[in-house]
Amino acid sequence: MNLGFYIIMAAQFFSALADNALLIAAIAMLRDIHAPAEYEPLLKLFFTGSYVALAAFVGAFADSMAKGRVMLISNTVKIAGCVLLLAATAPMLGLTGIPLDFYVLFAYAVVGLGAAAYSPAKYGILTEYLQHDKLVVANGWIEGLTVIAIILGTTLGGVLINPSVSSFLLRINIPGIDTSAQIAVLAILLLYLIAAIFNCYIPNTGVERKPLHKNPAYLMREFWHCVRLLWRDKLGQISLAVTTLFWGAGATLQFIVLKWADEALGLPLDKATVLQGVVALGIAAGAIIAARTVSLDKSVKVLPVGIGMGFAVVGMMFVTGLPLALVMMVVIGIMAGLFVVPMNALLQHRGHILIGAGHSIAVQNFNENASILVMLGLYAVLIYLDLPIRIVILLFGLFVSLTMLLVRLWHDRNMRAHGEELEQLLAAAKNVNAGH
Repeated sequence: MNLGFYIIMAAQFFSALADNALLIAAIAMLRDIHAPAEYEPLLKLFFTGSYVALAAFVGAFADSMAKGRVMLISNTVKIAGCVLLLAATAPMLGLTGIPLDFYVLFAYAVVGLGAAAYSPAKYGILTEYLQHDKLVVANGWIEGLTVIAIILGTTLGGVLINPSVSSFLLRINIPGIDTSAQIAVLAILLLYLIAAIFNCYIPNTGVERKPLHKNPAYLMREFWHCVRLLWRDKLGQISLAVTTLFWGAGATLQFIVLKWADEALGLPLDKATVLQGVVALGIAAGAIIAARTVSLDKSVKVLPVGIGMGFAVVGMMFVTGLPLALVMMVVIGIMAGLFVVPMNALLQHRGHILIGAGHSIAVQNFNENASILVMLGLYAVLIYLDLPIRIVILLFGLFVSLTMLLVRLWHDRNMRAHGEELEQLLAAAKNVNAGH
């Protein structure tokens, strides 16, 4: 890998670091204003809503100009969202007439707007910049670094809202910045600025740009055509189903872990974030294992790992001590990383061939974030109904295992009906790897 690749990785790392720290700061902000508990998963709903609403446009936007420029513009939108978050709880700005809990959700949605535009560029540039034989390795890198950013980001968010740390930072005495959540958001804004600096030095891949069509109706039709193409592809549909489930489950698990840590382990928010980081550490390890051991043509072999992950989640019900909880989080993370990285690489490979890099990632984001909206919405309802967290964990784990089993059966049926065609497609992927 050359220097350009590492610049891309650095830009992604700092942006993801800020994204994950910001979630913890936003949760703390909601708690500062005594918002209802079900508002916390609604943060992620508002964030991912942008991915779904703009899915038809961000892929075309990402393919219309250099990916580094797209990433820079998107980071600027994230910075604007941070400014709005600060404004949401700053009395000096005269916003007290607006319901603050809703305003926090709105400001966080603006950050989601930037993230929605950022994602097709950060993944799409890999297929433009790298040879196909390096895609699984590159995905291992980007997922591994993203997960490290989750580890450090959630930990950083917890550190920044820690009373002793925030009180020290508040001594700077910035006008309008009076709480630990506000000073945390201000510090996170600086991380987005660092990411933006790296964005400026991302190399131009030289790939021909597609002019951005001005007609929204045309973009919608083109997007849905891409959705149908990828879902009809016998390999694309399996990898898309797996990644869709993974990200919906992963987003929900973030909040389950925080609530489980509070109720089963007695950990406050700033310490519960460590458990999120440990899950991410496991995912990073699983991603590294997958990058080294699973080639693109063998990616579908990891499907049973997803079934096992659901049962591992159910095991959380019986854990009441921190040491065992840490082990459980690592195991769940490793299994998650081991099956999602090959599936993600396969999806990118098929998507790049069928519809192009930017459109492929946009379709992937639409499906994954629609899954997040549905699963987090259901989780918010369960919390609103005050269902015990152990019952929530049981339902969640069984759902993951059952749906992964159905995907495995779906793939087996495809193999029986189209085995020769699928073997040729997988062999073609292997030959592409060998050819480079």
